[in-house]
Amino acid sequence: MADFRLRREEMLDGERLRSMLDESPARAAQAILIAAREGEVEAQALLGQILLDGQGIAQDQPLALRWFGIAARQGHLMSRNMLGRCHEHGWGCVADASIAARHYRIAAQGGLDWAMYNLANLLATGRGVAEDQALALGWYRRATDLGHAKSMNLLGRYLEEGRFCRADPDAAFEWYRRSAEGGDFRGQFSYAAVLAQDGKVEEALVWLHRALEAGSLNFLRVSSQALLQAPHPDLQALASRFQQRAEQLHNQAQVA
Repeated sequence: MADFRLRREEMLDGERLRSMLDESPARAAQAILIAAREGEVEAQALLGQILLDGQGIAQDQPLALRWFGIAARQGHLMSRNMLGRCHEHGWGCVADASIAARHYRIAAQGGLDWAMYNLANLLATGRGVAEDQALALGWYRRATDLGHAKSMNLLGRYLEEGRFCRADPDAAFEWYRRSAEGGDFRGQFSYAAVLAQDGKVEEALVWLHRALEAGSLNFLRVSSQALLQAPHPDLQALASRFQQRAEQLHNQAQVA
């Protein structure tokens, strides 16, 4: 028993958990399952995630939803956020953005940056809630105060375009830079776009390559079209790399 408790304590450490899942996903999943059943809220949240992803355990989205609910009822904010994600995207349930918004709002009011970002996205697009750009901007700002890189990029966009705030290109550039350095691929693309406009093409290419490596399928498809319209030939040439990477991700998804 003592030996298991030690492994469970190690498992509940974020870095140790990632190492365990990489080294032996099935063994790690078994330990997480046992701890979750014993009432460990972090393990319950982790169990929901690995069930959602099918990591070390058979993918089961309805069961993932159930475990997120169990952890959320104990005040686990990320699990509350994940309930929102499940309801927004229809993972293990019928998609319903209004239910998703309620879960996001609870977690956002509890101080979770990811929930602030997700709630702001719904408000900005009017999905599940009445569209409210000013309120969306407010939640993006609150998330950026907590260091949320994706929100930084979107705050930069509002400031660049002067939507529901005073236009401030210098502040927008700074938020794009911070988003890029924070690892958000959309922020990296935004930052590169401004650098290119300022004639700093070589520096822009560095950030575009980073966005290429980390970008999602839809992002890569859209960005490849934008690069085709770029004024510099080196930027245009990168469009095919974005499209090739998008096709690679598409093929991987089809196999999975």
